[in-house]
Amino acid sequence: MGENKKEVNLNTAQMLVKCLEAEGVKYIFGIPGEENLEVMNAIADSSIEFITTRHEQGAAFMADVYGRLTGNAGVCLSTLGPGATNLVTGVADADSDGAPVVAITGQVGTERMHITSHQFLDLCKMFEPITKRSKQIVRPDTVSEIVRIAFKYAESEKPGACHIDLPVNIAKMPVSACEKPLEKKTQPVELANLTSIEEAAGEIFQAENPVILAGCSAIRNKAAHAVTDFANKLKIPVINTMMAKGIIPFDNKYSMWTIGIPQKDYVNEIIEESDLVIAIGYDIVEYAPAKWNKNGKSKIIHIDTRPAHINKLYQPAVEIVGEISDSLYDIMRRTSRKVEPVRAIEIKEKMFAEHESYAEDNSFPMKPQKILNDVRKVMGEDDIVISDVGAHKMWIARHYNCYKPNTCIISNGFATMGIGVPGAIAAKLINPDKKVLAIVGDGGFMMNNQELETALRIGTAIVVLIFNDSSYGLIKWKQQDQYGKTCSVDFTNPDFVKMAESMYGKGYRIEKAEELIPTLEEAFKQTVPVIIDCRVDYGENVKLTKHLQEVCKSFC
Repeated sequence: MGENKKEVNLNTAQMLVKCLEAEGVKYIFGIPGEENLEVMNAIADSSIEFITTRHEQGAAFMADVYGRLTGNAGVCLSTLGPGATNLVTGVADADSDGAPVVAITGQVGTERMHITSHQFLDLCKMFEPITKRSKQIVRPDTVSEIVRIAFKYAESEKPGACHIDLPVNIAKMPVSACEKPLEKKTQPVELANLTSIEEAAGEIFQAENPVILAGCSAIRNKAAHAVTDFANKLKIPVINTMMAKGIIPFDNKYSMWTIGIPQKDYVNEIIEESDLVIAIGYDIVEYAPAKWNKNGKSKIIHIDTRPAHINKLYQPAVEIVGEISDSLYDIMRRTSRKVEPVRAIEIKEKMFAEHESYAEDNSFPMKPQKILNDVRKVMGEDDIVISDVGAHKMWIARHYNCYKPNTCIISNGFATMGIGVPGAIAAKLINPDKKVLAIVGDGGFMMNNQELETALRIGTAIVVLIFNDSSYGLIKWKQQDQYGKTCSVDFTNPDFVKMAESMYGKGYRIEKAEELIPTLEEAFKQTVPVIIDCRVDYGENVKLTKHLQEVCKSFC
């Protein structure tokens, strides 16, 4: 007779990792620490790859962009105390921007929580305002439930961040042999009410000058084809928010490009002249209703998977709550339009002429419009730009146009500096065959430049294009607009080329405008991370403010 094998129970940390595997987790971004050693040991024996970062904020940003691009929760991990506090900015960004993320933190043992203890913080309370759910595992038999709760809420509309806190003594405790990961189930698609569909169809049929305002939920819910078909059939112009770039190809006749910079732009005029705003997947965190419906006079149709936000200036006449694409096709079957949006098309022609006027501008330092014109020539339709936050973000929103969704990632809910480099690493990790370009200001770059070492180590050959103006350019722009002077925004920079080389990457410095395109092309051939240092002429910032003031006067 053979010997009976004694069944070995898993501990809580091992069960946690088993649950993560059941959720389909492929990567965890983070930094090991004393209080998460059991979890790290369990990860090492699992199918999950741990990506060791150089700062917990970088880990959270990587999880953030991973979640946004895949729709599956990105996972980041830290130890207790300062490790956990370093996660906060990236976790808050994910929660505000609608990116699914699960953050896991180590914690002191439960026997130490009632007294003053080294590195102890009540992390559940700390993460509560910036997550959808924040739970601590205090019993081994609850781990499967808590993990399933975290992923269910992180990935459900509106996606966001969830937090799991694991005390060090609980991590070592055995789990019952009957404890298993809970099954991940697909949630059923909810369809819109037929009455609201018919009401919307009637409003669209009667409208003389409707416009579509498309937001990030339309991207998350994969409604790009439906939005494009809707616009083409009903001849309705489409304006997208920064986080919905590519919802309709920018060269489509009805694409009116992006809204959202602080100044009133051409596209604002299209909304103001409309008699019906069809808000598709629009989130007020992206671009406040006060910016486009200041007097509350716009008639609005709300189309999304969730009910409309509560806002005095966002009061829909019709609310359509259900699967977005299905709702749009249902409306199309019930209405028609034959009149072309002549006025909107005229305005787009003016925008196009203005943008193209910079194509041959070879002045140096380079104008931001020219830089982005050149970038667009190098990047393919499926390639990905990750924008950091700063003055360059405004120019990207306005001048970098997209053919497809998720090819230009902008943080515009929480709008967080420092996301560019780590975000690009995550994008390249899951899209190794695409060009991935991080466009960053020199201020934002210096906040997480250490992650270039991570990029090199894990083989993600990203390219980082630095808009170099030796200042916090966006704040300088706002100071100039409001006060006519600046203060406390200038700084000096290191030699970015030498920095790249010291981190075993490749560095280039643009000395004249004609060098940018060939430099970008060469950079994307490299097998290591690349920094391109490009001086930018941010005198264009104030010029744009004055130009748009004149544009608005011409429309009045």
